[in-house]
Amino acid sequence: MALPRILPYAVAAVTLAVGALAALATWPPDAWRPKFESVDVTGVPWGSGFDLTDHLGNRRTLADFRGKVVMLFFGFTHCPDMCPTTLAMLAEAVRSLGSDAAQVQGLFVTVDPKRDTPRVLAQYVPAFHPAFLGLYGDEQTIARTAKEFKVFFQAQPANQYGSYSVDHSGQVFVFDKRGRLRLYVRSSGATPESVAHDLRLLIGERAG
Repeated sequence: MALPRILPYAVAAVTLAVGALAALATWPPDAWRPKFESVDVTGVPWGSGFDLTDHLGNRRTLADFRGKVVMLFFGFTHCPDMCPTTLAMLAEAVRSLGSDAAQVQGLFVTVDPKRDTPRVLAQYVPAFHPAFLGLYGDEQTIARTAKEFKVFFQAQPANQYGSYSVDHSGQVFVFDKRGRLRLYVRSSGATPESVAHDLRLLIGERAG
């Protein structure tokens, strides 16, 4: 009968399986999480959402984009460097996704509502990517939204011509398809490739 010959192999297989499960049980929880290039902030108690108006005049909340990965960036259209550089980088990352680009939404929140009217935003934001939307609100709403995302901004005194700059944080916030804040992207160190890598991981997750 062949059973006695098979039995040692069966016992060995079970022993290996039990050992593998025991080893996996000792792995830290983070070992099961996706390996993002950006800072993983999954579960933070802030950055829960916004209630703003887009450059087309439509009221927008995070719920409007459920089923898409959302990139949220705060800035202003007169910004000479950080804002256009970051938006161009995000746009390049989205374009590199090919057909999956339709599953990503880029949003630009102005921290300069005095100058960044819907018309200005409509000309500025889609110039980087036609699907990107500019978001605005009154000064109180913008301040409240920035506080929710721990974003700093402060307008500098105007010069003799009435021109002024706005100091502001430069991070990008990325939400998954369920509307949960997942990533904190440092725009100064991110690249189109690193952002696209993270977007693909989030696109691959189930919306739930």
